Amino acid sequence: MPKTFEKTRKEIAKKKKGNLSTLHEKSRDARKLHKAQVRDERLEKLAEARKKRDQPLLRRASFFQQAVRDAGLKPMEAEAIHAKVKEYVHQFDEEYNELKKARRPGRPPTTKEDLLRMKMEKLQKEYQDGFYMPDLSHAETVSLLDKWGGDWSYLTNLTWVRLSASGAVKPAKFPPQTL
Repeated sequence: MPKTFEKTRKEIAKKKKGNLSTLHEKSRDARKLHKAQVRDERLEKLAEARKKRDQPLLRRASFFQQAVRDAGLKPMEAEAIHAKVKEYVHQFDEEYNELKKARRPGRPPTTKEDLLRMKMEKLQKEYQDGFYMPDLSHAETVSLLDKWGGDWSYLTNLTWVRLSASGAVKPAKFPPQTL
C-alpha cells in the first residue's frame, strides 16, 4: 500500500500544528495532498493490474507444485511430465462440455462458454509451440518448487523450460515475455 498520502498529510499537519481544516482549496498544501492522493491511487491500480496479469502463472506454478508433491518430490520422467501438461491443458474440457450440453440447440454460445473455449485454444496452441513450465526433470527445481510459498519473487529461483508436444525442451527465462 503506497504511503505518500499519509506522509504528506502528517507533514502538513505538523506544519499547521495538527489542524488540517485551515487549508483552503487552492493552497499549495491542498494541491500537495491532492497530488499525493492521486499518486497513491495510481500505484494501487498498477499493483492490481500486475497482480491480475501474474495470476495465471501463479496458478500454473501451483498446479505443478501439487503434481511434484503427488509424485513424491522426485524428478519426473518425460512421459509423466507430458501427462501432467495434458492434464493442465485439458482442465477446462469438462466444464466446457457441461456448458455446451446445457445450452439449447440453435442458441449462440454463452460468454462464459466463449471464454472457456478461447482459454482452451490458447493452452492447446501454447502446448504445440512450447508450454511454459518449471523444469520438473531437474531435482533442484523440484525441491525449490516444493518449498515455494506462493509469492512471485521466489519463482525466479526455479529453472523454467518450454516443453512442446513433440517432446522438445528449450530453456526459458522467468518471467516470460508472453504467456
